[in-house]
Amino acid sequence: MAEFVEGFDELSRLGPAVTIFGSARTQPGHKYYDLAEKTAAALARAGQAVITGGGPGIMEAANKGAFEAGGDSIGLNIEIPEEQVSNPFQSLSLSFRYFFARKMMFTKYAQAFIIFPGGFGTMDEFFESLTLIQTLKMSHFPVILMGSEFWQGLVQWLKDTMLQAGNISPEDMHIFTITDDPDQAVRIVLESGEKFWAEPDGIVTFKGQAKR
Repeated sequence: MAEFVEGFDELSRLGPAVTIFGSARTQPGHKYYDLAEKTAAALARAGQAVITGGGPGIMEAANKGAFEAGGDSIGLNIEIPEEQVSNPFQSLSLSFRYFFARKMMFTKYAQAFIIFPGGFGTMDEFFESLTLIQTLKMSHFPVILMGSEFWQGLVQWLKDTMLQAGNISPEDMHIFTITDDPDQAVRIVLESGEKFWAEPDGIVTFKGQAKR
């Protein structure tokens, strides 16, 4: 409960923000590290705060880009047995013991997700965002996959296997966008209308019955 209270208190002061996910193992000088840094800097110049997991790799690159561009650079660090080292490019740093509390903050205070190549944690964050949008538990805001070379195999599998099996609908394939262009990512964010996490208003049909 304390983690929710602190997170709500600190992050409620943010203006428009974008959460950036990606691997902690990506090293400085790697093309995706450089792309994350460039993307975050462009977001900061466009008036967007940048939220990351606060660690190394893509998280560090994004915090660095936002920080050095003069923007708000937020790190939501996690306490894990193999301790995550907090990167030094954070204008606000919060620490979480529980993943579920941390993930709520990633979602609630962002108007878009930009997801770079990563591992199991990144996949978890990507698919959770799709699930929340698909099930109407979250407003349909941008989910942007950066790095088409990395993501193309997964997206093809979604089309050829999951979609063909009827486990998702054709419209579900439009929840996310793939790009390699930071400027395009920023445009998508700015055109989204600053939608934040919320259960959509109005009537939702559930099992044939109208629910308000």
